[in-house]
Amino acid sequence: MTVDTSTRVRELLAQYETPDACAAELLCDRHPADAVAFTVVESDLSSTDLTFGWLREQSTRFAAALADLGVEPGDCVATLMGKSADLVVALLGIWRRGAVHVPLFTAFAPPAIAFRLEASGAKVVVADENQLDKLAPGEDMPADASWQVVVAGEREGALRFADLLAQHSGDDPRGAAVALGGDAPIVRLFTSGTTGTPKGVPVPIRALAAFRSYIEWGLDVREDDVFWNAADPGWAYGLYYALLGPMASGIRSILLHAGFSAPLTWQVMERFGVTNFAAAPTVYRSLRADEAPVPESVKLRRASSAGEPLTPDVIAWSETELGVTVRDQYGQTEHGMFIINAWADGLREDVVAGSMGRPLPGWSCAVLSDDSDEVAPPNTPGRVAIDTTASPLMWFTGYSDAPEKTAARFTPDGRWYITGDAGQTDEDGRFFFSSRDDDVIIMAGYRIGPFDVESVLVMHDDVVEAAVVGMPDELRGEVLEAFVVLRSGVEGTDELKKELQQLVKKKFAAHAYPRSVHFVPHLPKTPSGKVQRYILRQGK
Repeated sequence: MTVDTSTRVRELLAQYETPDACAAELLCDRHPADAVAFTVVESDLSSTDLTFGWLREQSTRFAAALADLGVEPGDCVATLMGKSADLVVALLGIWRRGAVHVPLFTAFAPPAIAFRLEASGAKVVVADENQLDKLAPGEDMPADASWQVVVAGEREGALRFADLLAQHSGDDPRGAAVALGGDAPIVRLFTSGTTGTPKGVPVPIRALAAFRSYIEWGLDVREDDVFWNAADPGWAYGLYYALLGPMASGIRSILLHAGFSAPLTWQVMERFGVTNFAAAPTVYRSLRADEAPVPESVKLRRASSAGEPLTPDVIAWSETELGVTVRDQYGQTEHGMFIINAWADGLREDVVAGSMGRPLPGWSCAVLSDDSDEVAPPNTPGRVAIDTTASPLMWFTGYSDAPEKTAARFTPDGRWYITGDAGQTDEDGRFFFSSRDDDVIIMAGYRIGPFDVESVLVMHDDVVEAAVVGMPDELRGEVLEAFVVLRSGVEGTDELKKELQQLVKKKFAAHAYPRSVHFVPHLPKTPSGKVQRYILRQGK
């Protein structure tokens, strides 16, 4: 089957790049009023359907309320909220007003929240009631904050979200949709900050073309699918592909208004008949570690993962237990997904172990040599890069108020965007992830990607997760140390350490085994599920 991807890319860009592009119209108003946009599921499995018509009416109320609060088009409004109906209404109200959304992950501590609010200059922050304490003045939060706080809850004496909605009508002219054009930002999302200060990424309306293309080609979400992206909207994969992508496409998406647990995940899949599932590798590893068998009624047509490379054990488990191969997808906050193991007919190929696939249509990528901006030969480690001259869906042009950091991402001639990740291609043009540049381990002249060693460690039946880092060594420059999370009830013994070391020698390379193995209860991670290896290197 031949897929005319070039024509489709042009069609998508024609919708979202126009000078009169309006976020509220593209994400909500143009869809049938009675069509369901989201099904919000509670922890007891009760649910509420949110139609596009209801969202239009409610978000008009909130857009009018934002106008009353002094929010003008282009101003920033933050949310510190879980996945709920209030969150969707707040977001659409922000975009209807022409304002810019600043996502705040609910697991953030006050310093991370304060940094994002101050860096963005947010005028308003909408917060769930159980998050309010993080916004209270204190050591990490200014007493003279410039932002107003709106509470999604019943807190007495607070400026309450429900009250603001009640004060306006669903046809209030102050809540009319503002059209600012395809280049206008709708989100300022901060990078996870694994190394250094998080950087603000402005996401324009035209990025919706790229998000929608991934929904169609990467995830292959169809009209008759029950789609669930379990990622949190406080980070890119959840915001782009659990909220923005589905709304742009007009498809129904499930939002679970509850914390993650393996049993609850299986129950949601059963009750709602999920057929297309996407989540971070951490979720799949937790489902694999769950002692309960996979429910027979779970019938996934598609399963996808993003955030960290999938280890082979998860892929093998999914094929055996889920009856479908979880496909690894690669992207960044700055772009969304752009190298994928596509699910769509005509693009789908057999999954090659360890490969993150091929560039998504509309993108052109390569691996550049470490010592020049020339394309590296196949099977040669180098820097993963995007060809800006041949990637019409690329929307990132620079970080907010950070010209030096922006310049560091592009080659001097502007042709290549350097992702900061190391990898290589094979003879067939497939891409393979090695590590982020600062995670590469150089031991006695050998370049070792931690993912290669981690993939072997998790082959052991008693290992749930593993992370490998390089530690200074006078003789070799660096040596490998492994941090391992064991299956519940398993004791970390010296004998098990030796087993794991021998496993790496046998399955990967004799020189690349970890000289030390540390058993830990959990691995430090960013909100997007990426392992923070720099924390492990610091011994924290």
